[in-house]
Amino acid sequence: MSADAPRAVGNAEPTAFRGTIVALGGGGFSTSETGASAIDDELVRMAARRIRAGTEDEAGAQSGFGASVGLPHVCFVPTASGDSRDYIERFEAAFEASARTYVLSLFGQSPWDYQDPAMLLDMDLIYVGGGSTANLLSLWRRHGVDELMKTAAAGGTILAGISAGANCWFDASSTDSFGPLAPLNDGLGFLRGSACPHFHGEPGREESFLGWITDGSLPAPGIAIDDHAAVVYVDGVATSVMVESVEAAAYIVDADGSLCNFDEHRRVVPVSEHGPDE
Repeated sequence: MSADAPRAVGNAEPTAFRGTIVALGGGGFSTSETGASAIDDELVRMAARRIRAGTEDEAGAQSGFGASVGLPHVCFVPTASGDSRDYIERFEAAFEASARTYVLSLFGQSPWDYQDPAMLLDMDLIYVGGGSTANLLSLWRRHGVDELMKTAAAGGTILAGISAGANCWFDASSTDSFGPLAPLNDGLGFLRGSACPHFHGEPGREESFLGWITDGSLPAPGIAIDDHAAVVYVDGVATSVMVESVEAAAYIVDADGSLCNFDEHRRVVPVSEHGPDE
């Protein structure tokens, strides 16, 4: 389903980043009792469309297309959780019927073990899990994952992430990596401004994020994302919101702390609107 023509959120200018990023505020397979998630299903459909686009590309020049035959290749990156075994197993159970699943374990978690992060270049979708944003950023930089993510995205791989896996793409974010909620101005900078996941889902998230934007502790514009909502960015510009719950939404926070529902600027796309082959 098409969205309106892209426009930068708030006053932010898009970065030089090229590619698609989907930032999930919370939810997904992580919190679903059955592992089912309409947003996760849509991510797999996006990855499948990438495969079709690759097979229709006569030049076949984009990274990863040669390996993508049949089911999309989806890699889970659980760095922020310390490569939690339970988290990885839940990912595999949720995606095994719709994708070929892979895991990038920087901790060398058995049975997945350490693999060369260059494997990311052969993926159709990279899904980054939640946990500690600060730990994720430190380890990615040490292992060169940050640059590989940028290269993969430029080649057409879709980047997605939930909570810490959403925070990491921005200049800055609200995080509980150090215990109490705190501002973190050390993101990858693929996307401008600041992010806050679990906006209405966890105590203190809304009040602290608005305050930090207002006093300059975090850069504006802010993007605040509820659980069961996800913001889609194309080439650094927010283009639409996906929601899998009627209560879920995403919000823009301007430098003065004013809060604006994202739907007033971009259309919200309930993922249930998509058919299985769209």
